[in-house]
Amino acid sequence: MFVDVVDLRDFYQTRLGQVARRQLRARVRKVWPDVTGMRVLGLGYATPYLRPFMGEAERVFALEPASQGVLPWPVGERNLVGLTDEGELPLQDYSIDRVLLMHGLEFSERSRALLTEVWRVLAGGGRLLVLVPNRRGLWSVNSGTPFGQGNPYSSAQLARLLRDAQFTPERNDAALFVPPAARSRMLLRSAGAFERIGARWFNRFGGVVMIEATKQLYRPVSERAEKRRRVYVPANAPLVPGR
Repeated sequence: MFVDVVDLRDFYQTRLGQVARRQLRARVRKVWPDVTGMRVLGLGYATPYLRPFMGEAERVFALEPASQGVLPWPVGERNLVGLTDEGELPLQDYSIDRVLLMHGLEFSERSRALLTEVWRVLAGGGRLLVLVPNRRGLWSVNSGTPFGQGNPYSSAQLARLLRDAQFTPERNDAALFVPPAARSRMLLRSAGAFERIGARWFNRFGGVVMIEATKQLYRPVSERAEKRRRVYVPANAPLVPGR
């Protein structure tokens, strides 16, 4: 099941979505505290997590899959988002230093092709950070949020998928320990405490699995049949599946 871009945007406008964004953004920033001079790409629906890198990285932009649709970002500024085929990213080889894959892998019907393309565009020494719903976590069984949609992963499953795509997992962690059913202001204000306690004592049951991986540079480059490259343009207006 796919969640389209409007569903994702609307979730992050709710109180629970704002708490999730705040907690996960802090964790992403902790993994990548300094991206000065780097090129940072968000794949899937990563725009809620890219703002901290702007003004620091050489370039920050996002690509969203055609199955999901795309909305302009940042709102009211020059658009930095484009629509793409997840198995054919419109980027040069070895052109990206950091890739944040969020709300993408769990919805993908072509996960291997997607990761192959990420491997291709990452520069030597480049890093991929993947966030997916945790199969053991409460968020994956709550269909009221995007984390309860698509295919959840355990940390072992995600690490194996990355290794099969010729990535080397370097850091494995969990995040988002606040209960997904939390609606009261008191519980939501306690999200920081949930995060600290969960990370220390209940790491296996976080709502999200996070793995940072590097590309294996010795991967053999397979010959691919010549394809006519699609041309993608930035989104100046919302593009939603079925419209």
